[in-house]
Amino acid sequence: MNGTDRTRRVIVLNQYAKPRSEGGGTRHTELFERVRGWEHLIIAGNLDHASGQRYRTQDPHFALVPVSAYRGNDHRRVISCLTYCVTALWEALRGPRPDVVYASSPHIFGPVAGWLAARLRGARFVLEIRDLWPQSIIDTGHLRAGSLVHRGLRQLETWLYRRADRIVIVASGWRSYFQQRGIDDAIVEWVSNSAEPEDFDIRQDLIPLRDRCDAHGRLIVYAGAHGPTNGLDLLLDAAAELPEHTFALIGDGIEKQRLVHRARAEGLNNVRFLDVLPKRELAGILGGADIGVHVLADAAVFRLGLSPNKLYDYLAAGLPVVTNSPDEPHDIVMECGAGMAVGVGELAAGIRKLAGLDDATLREMGRQGREYIAKYRSRTVMSARLQRVLDEVTGG
Repeated sequence: MNGTDRTRRVIVLNQYAKPRSEGGGTRHTELFERVRGWEHLIIAGNLDHASGQRYRTQDPHFALVPVSAYRGNDHRRVISCLTYCVTALWEALRGPRPDVVYASSPHIFGPVAGWLAARLRGARFVLEIRDLWPQSIIDTGHLRAGSLVHRGLRQLETWLYRRADRIVIVASGWRSYFQQRGIDDAIVEWVSNSAEPEDFDIRQDLIPLRDRCDAHGRLIVYAGAHGPTNGLDLLLDAAAELPEHTFALIGDGIEKQRLVHRARAEGLNNVRFLDVLPKRELAGILGGADIGVHVLADAAVFRLGLSPNKLYDYLAAGLPVVTNSPDEPHDIVMECGAGMAVGVGELAAGIRKLAGLDDATLREMGRQGREYIAKYRSRTVMSARLQRVLDEVTGG
């Protein structure tokens, strides 16, 4: 019996993966459920790192393993990553033998466990890079370039690259990064972040987003992590300049309480903070906003390439978008005529211009963005690319 005569099996290691029933990163849930001829098991940590809460799931494709708790980016986060490596490796060594172990960053400790599991179980090893780690922690000021820790992480990073049967990247602009490290471009595959437009149809059984926010003027939404790299102070700056419109920030993260305190201290009465929502619920109400905001802090690593989930979610929901990010976000928004691409500190100007357009023009921008996602960046399109990676690496 060869690999094409049976259903093959892939184990996915991602500490931060989420089922659809939870808010957060559902990339692997949505991609692997669309791959044909493969059974998948996603091994994730049982801690929501944004809220700090433990959770459970009934999803049969998930195995939640215990990890230590942390808040912030100190030694406790490193300990949490290392505990995931141990518990995820133990889980990966149980059950039927996989054909592929698919391990995803960030962080790169998880992929070390993935490589070892693949070796011990006689499986192929696919390494997915969703964050250029540790370069990203250098560029965001959390690690000193050239330090002993940095040199050690860089060596570990390159060691992993050279042991992967395939490397999957989410941003096509990262190819040069791998070429500079001597990695054969033939093993590097692009499977972008993405969104499925049908998942973002407005659901009439849910409370509309505008009602949840008690909105006045245009409703401008940000849905995503509230962390140091997300640049949400820039969004609050824009809200201060545009008091006639309502700004809804949906999500959680280590910066959220500080942002809430800042908005309160400055009397930003047009800013609403909403808790994390399960992906299905968020998808069903997101299209009720007028404008989606994709914002990031100014960090050198982002200039190498980006593949932001929230941008694709906005476009799939039919929202016109303002982005302050270079490279792919800028190019997509401008190419499909779905909004405004502005400089890092120019969010207010971009939002003001979009908010001043008539409803029909905004709807047309949203339609064009949704059409672009359906054609080039849907989960269906990207799962087909992932299917090819898995089939080719196993000779299927």
